[in-house]
Amino acid sequence: MRPWAGGTAALLVLAGVLSSAALPGAGGRKKVVHVLEGDSGAVVVQTAPGKVVTHRGGTIILPCRYHYDVAAHDPDEIRLKWTKVTEPMAFEDVFVALGAARRAFGSYRGRTALQEDGFGDASLVIRNVTLQDYGRYECEVTDELEDDTGMVKLDLEGVIFPYHPRLGRYTLNFREAQQACREQDGILASHDQLHQAWLEGLDWCNAGWLQDGSVQYPISRPREQCGRKDTPVGVRNYGYRHKDSEHYDAFCFTSNLNGKVYFLKTFRKLSYAEAVQACKDNGAAVAKVGQLYAAWKIQLLDRCEAGWVEDGSIRYPIVNPRARCGGREPGVRNLGF
Repeated sequence: MRPWAGGTAALLVLAGVLSSAALPGAGGRKKVVHVLEGDSGAVVVQTAPGKVVTHRGGTIILPCRYHYDVAAHDPDEIRLKWTKVTEPMAFEDVFVALGAARRAFGSYRGRTALQEDGFGDASLVIRNVTLQDYGRYECEVTDELEDDTGMVKLDLEGVIFPYHPRLGRYTLNFREAQQACREQDGILASHDQLHQAWLEGLDWCNAGWLQDGSVQYPISRPREQCGRKDTPVGVRNYGYRHKDSEHYDAFCFTSNLNGKVYFLKTFRKLSYAEAVQACKDNGAAVAKVGQLYAAWKIQLLDRCEAGWVEDGSIRYPIVNPRARCGGREPGVRNLGF
């Protein structure tokens, strides 16, 4: 691939893995929920309202407490089960406890445990939180005859980034969009994440896939080429589209880095292959698009010189807009492939 023809020779790299594990009190606030005890022998479950928030690599507690009539139930017959809601009627097993027995499932093995802070505490501790942990969880408590369920939402601090590959815009079906986000250190964003990004000023004229299979795009400045100038601001929604046959861009989400993105300046312009080798020689790797966005948003990386990133595009992050740095708004500038 030929060298980039303009500006100074530069590239962006990711290196130096940093520990970002947080203590339970730092990754997310511990919420104590008290359950009122009634006269019924039924199992009663209560979880924290709203959501709990952490970041990738952190530790979080999903709060859940339960009450039951000890006289009516044997404590060893109480089963505690955590599941993740993957679709409206689809669930993924996370953690189960029955008596003294404990079992975690899939990617949650080795990272999850019950908090067990006193009687009736079914709160789940998740360590080394990943992007894939984002979502809704059910806490279910069951005895032989009774059961009750509570819901907890786990949110992550991070950043949305619109994405399309070298092939161009509107070339990704749903599964290809999922893969494209993974390859750039992200996951498909949720509607809630996109809506929050719109509230913070995100304006993007191309529609993209979201985690639930819908296609949407955020508009803060209505204009003719983005659904007409007289339409209201907001997150435009195309609804749920055919996941295999329809093609759009992707809205990806990523969280904080387990490392650092930095700018490696060279004495001459480099081709992509030369940039890859230069990063390797420097003990690093060319940064992915999501890593560059995370560095811009979270580490406040600000650089008015463009460099190669992993997908073959040329980009640079601007925190403080200024003359000759590509516009009046902060963001990650994209000069194309």
